[in-house]
Amino acid sequence: MTQLQFRRNRRLRNSSTLRSMVRETHLRKEDFIYPLFVIEGENVKNEINSMPGIYQLSLDRLLEEIKEVHALGIPSVILFGIPAEKDAVGTGAYAAEGIVQQATRLIKEAYPDLVVIADTCLCEYTDHGHCGVVHGDKVLNDPSLDLLVKTAISQAEAGADIIAPSNMMDGFVIAIRQGLDAAGFEHIPIMSYAVKYASAYYGPFRDAADSAPQFGDRKTYQMDPANRMEALREAESDVVEGADFLIVKPALSYLDIMRDVKNNVLLPVVAYNVSGEYSMVKAAAQNGWINEKEIVLETLTSMKRAGADLIMTYHAKDAARWLEGN
Repeated sequence: MTQLQFRRNRRLRNSSTLRSMVRETHLRKEDFIYPLFVIEGENVKNEINSMPGIYQLSLDRLLEEIKEVHALGIPSVILFGIPAEKDAVGTGAYAAEGIVQQATRLIKEAYPDLVVIADTCLCEYTDHGHCGVVHGDKVLNDPSLDLLVKTAISQAEAGADIIAPSNMMDGFVIAIRQGLDAAGFEHIPIMSYAVKYASAYYGPFRDAADSAPQFGDRKTYQMDPANRMEALREAESDVVEGADFLIVKPALSYLDIMRDVKNNVLLPVVAYNVSGEYSMVKAAAQNGWINEKEIVLETLTSMKRAGADLIMTYHAKDAARWLEGN
């Protein structure tokens, strides 16, 4: 054996300290964005059946959650709204007293240093559940842009630090950028859902946000999971149109896409560790099939390794505790 010529790669794995010294990818609590579902009503804290540990929260219960998030050192939240009433054009999305607008003002008043991201879409607010204006069985692109611009401006006026449009209409970034600029919000960045696939992993989210489409599906505007080069075209479009961050959604089954995007753009890349990914881990952990802590931290690290600068994840609170050794 001594005459064989080979590399001794194990030399750098001899102790935990040595392994940490040469670790290439680092996961930090500062990387996390925590999604929150805000619902109209009073004294509401509804656990989502398909997402154990995640709740729909009314405004009077919201700051309980925000206090914990802030104490854990998680720097940012993204808000999804569940209105009491819906209509064909998603009026609640851009109403001055919409649920996300009210939640934003409440959070920024209590915790001004917490970065509030507003999800900018119509699907939670429309009675048909689609992300734009519907005519017959078609989702219309350009009329939808007008409503998305109104939504973004309303959210910025309420104090949102970042606008995150998730609708996948063509031209949504440039329309929102021009709208924000014209309204005096040149300083507000856009975190674009640039690469968003028509994925089966969104099922639990649709329970949480009450946003399932009432007819058809979203495959005419969200991307085909089989496509890779299309992701680069979408990302390039959003860069040219003025995006400041690019989201890849989902994350876990699209790590190759995340790496492609990271290799081809200079903007920060955000992984969305979506509801289905979360729920599968939770179900397996509750059945005792996996070590939840180890699986979650490994999964989130894989997203950083694939190129994510930030991670939207429902695991954020647990992961922050685990990273602190709690």
